[in-house]
Amino acid sequence: MSLGRADARRRQVSRTLNVATFWLASFAWAGLLAFGYQDTEPTVPSGSILCQHAAQCGDWRHEMRDASPMRVLILAALMTVAACAQPSTPQSGGGTDGKIGGTVSVLGTWGGSEQESFLAMVKPFEDRTGVRVEYEGTRDIDAILTTRVQGGNPPDVAGLPGPGKMTEFGKAGKLIDLGGVLDMSAMRSDYAEDWIKLGQVDGKQYGIFIKTSAKGFVWYDPKQFKAKGFTVPKTWDELVALSKKMKDGGTAPWCVALESGAASGWPATDWLEDIVLRQAGPAKYDEWYQGKLKWTSPEIKKAWQTWGEVVAQPGIAFGGKQFILSTNFGNGGDPMFRNPPGCYMHHQASFITDFFVKGNPSLKPVQDFAFFAFPDIDAKNAGALEVGGDLFGQFKDTPQARALMKYLTTAEAQSIWVKRGGALSPNKKVDVAQYPDDISRDIAKLLTGAKAARFDASDLMPDAMNKAFWKATLDYVNDPAKLDTILADLDRVQTESYKR
Repeated sequence: MSLGRADARRRQVSRTLNVATFWLASFAWAGLLAFGYQDTEPTVPSGSILCQHAAQCGDWRHEMRDASPMRVLILAALMTVAACAQPSTPQSGGGTDGKIGGTVSVLGTWGGSEQESFLAMVKPFEDRTGVRVEYEGTRDIDAILTTRVQGGNPPDVAGLPGPGKMTEFGKAGKLIDLGGVLDMSAMRSDYAEDWIKLGQVDGKQYGIFIKTSAKGFVWYDPKQFKAKGFTVPKTWDELVALSKKMKDGGTAPWCVALESGAASGWPATDWLEDIVLRQAGPAKYDEWYQGKLKWTSPEIKKAWQTWGEVVAQPGIAFGGKQFILSTNFGNGGDPMFRNPPGCYMHHQASFITDFFVKGNPSLKPVQDFAFFAFPDIDAKNAGALEVGGDLFGQFKDTPQARALMKYLTTAEAQSIWVKRGGALSPNKKVDVAQYPDDISRDIAKLLTGAKAARFDASDLMPDAMNKAFWKATLDYVNDPAKLDTILADLDRVQTESYKR
């Protein structure tokens, strides 16, 4: 029998039993009255379908003491039958065929195609458990989530702005310890230890990564590179020389777009993180996000000046600062695909392929867009890679939220988004063959083969520091001459935010 027919059959049987038990309850009550039980306000057990008003749901035990044996027998029958006559709605935490029922609220950053992919990801969960996932997407997740948590109205589950914000919520006791929700031995089998530790605060597991991204990629159109005789650069100096050649040919080398609502500026932080990692090295990178290396230090100032060779020089970035500051990050690479192209290169993480294809449906991976790794700046830091990820936390301890968090960590769930494109999986059991194209498979291999992988530095910084970083990048693009003032301001924020 199919599952659909089986469910229909169960519903039919349930309705039949409800009708039968209702009539049995009625006969039992009539019998009770016939034996002289004449209370004007008959009381029945709280929760029965016969208890329609609070006034009728009093303590029925004292009635039993004075009842005749026959009354007791009939009243007991009434209680049993009435309990059986409850509506057959799914109960939280269990049910036939693993059904739980109910709803789980989820707050995340995704909209458009990313939201579609998340909803596709949870569809099998909904079908199997009967839980309805109520998703709300916003690019201003930091402010909205903070407001709701402070107001005592958090979602059941949410995408966290980053490990820094997770730490704040965890220390404040706002997040559920997932150590009691997840099978941690299975997690250690499925996830690399670094991904697990990034979700911990003081030894407690407050977050899980449900998808990841590799950063530090430069995207380009292979057809244009071939037609113009451009060669993929291996070092920063070669990239600078290539940029000059492109500019001299009359086309801007780069497309840069930093708009993202309340989070505008974050794409620029990825640029600077890539530069610090490859220029100053992993050790300085760690000191920087940990608040031990000043923004005015020679290493960090040099990174900003290096980025300035792209965004602060006339003719290097398409559309100048107006395009950079006003264009949404998801559309930032679109000028590459114009005829003639508006730019030749775009710096963005692995997830941008989904935006390329959704915004330009005719594009084909490899044929119309490809990538090369961000070039080495200092040879001793070769092979470094910046990574990021979508971190989820649980704010309410409900059966529905627990079940969803367990599901989101599985290879089954993560394979769905991986197949749709625009996501990498932190789960080692997701087969590389699940990735939809050669580009995705190559990136997945880079992610596992990096010599020095570092998580997104800004996401590891305290919330106030992260937000100040976003704003500082916008201020720099608007007026590069104010770099010293911008960095001094960041030092002041660093001093305050790392005290907390």
